[in-house]
Amino acid sequence: MRECWRDDGGRVRLRYFLTAIIPIATMGGMVSALEAQATKVLVRVTAKDAKIIGSGVGGAHITIRDADTGAVLAEGTQEGSTGSSSNIMVPIERGATVFDTEGAGGFMAELEVREPTRVLIEAMGPLGTEQATQFGAKTILVVPGRDVTGEGVIIELNGFTVEVQAPEVDAELSAGAAFEIRSRITMLCGCPTEPGGTWDSDDYEIFARAVRDGETVGEWPMEFAGETSHYAATATLDAPGEFELQIFAIDTAKGNSGMARRTVVVR
Repeated sequence: MRECWRDDGGRVRLRYFLTAIIPIATMGGMVSALEAQATKVLVRVTAKDAKIIGSGVGGAHITIRDADTGAVLAEGTQEGSTGSSSNIMVPIERGATVFDTEGAGGFMAELEVREPTRVLIEAMGPLGTEQATQFGAKTILVVPGRDVTGEGVIIELNGFTVEVQAPEVDAELSAGAAFEIRSRITMLCGCPTEPGGTWDSDDYEIFARAVRDGETVGEWPMEFAGETSHYAATATLDAPGEFELQIFAIDTAKGNSGMARRTVVVR
């Protein structure tokens, strides 16, 4: 390219510029643009203070997005086992293998990325119990051709799975008559709870309450019912009407809490 102008003495001056298009070099030769590379990203969704959320509780749904554009790069369901208790539930040394054992649950995505990309990974689970489903997310940088495998990207979900076993759905109770409240309570991965167990329910607050028109009209502590993960209480409701029965499991030290609801009618 040439530029021309006159100086203060009226003389013509010329200046030349050299321009060039420089292609991008790759191992395979010269190309004009970056090519996408298949890059693996392994995601594992786990339960707080417990194990992997595996197929036994419905697994977890995972979505991987470009964090800047929101475009979905991959999605699917985590499947597999809950992993090794001896690896996960004991004190470990830094750098030791925790989750990467044979059959352990996870979701392997294969992303087509052309340049270093910040991705947002979203997880929802467990999918097998709707009232217990929780959500978690984190971002990581994915570099083309540099797989993220081994332990994987860990997303931890807090909570308990609480299931009402009694009273039954649409139960009709008699005013002033005692009735049983019974619940099954597990970790989000389905791991069992019991007094003194690996998941020690002595550390949890487990109770039921009855609510009508937004007000609590009764509350009862629930005790271990003699069967792993089962808890029960005896309650009475003196006034007729429709009530929402709520059952809670809370571990304040670990940040885990869960709840289930059931409507009962008192005649």
